[in-house]
Amino acid sequence: MGTGRTLNKAPRTRPIKTPSEKKRRTKVQRARLVKLGLAEEAVAKMQPEAVRKLVQRPARVKKSVAAAVAV
Repeated sequence: MGTGRTLNKAPRTRPIKTPSEKKRRTKVQRARLVKLGLAEEAVAKMQPEAVRKLVQRPARVKKSVAAAVAV
């Protein structure tokens, strides 16, 4: 997914990430983890960095949740 010609011109700066967008992304990522099978309470207590790290590897999250349920 490209950023287009606008940002390739020299005097332009990159768009600013707004706090509301960051909050929205975090909310979506937390919902994604809950959908993968993690407990909602556990996800709510996680730090944002941990949430981002887990979302990057959904297969690993599913596997660990399945292993926890099997035990």
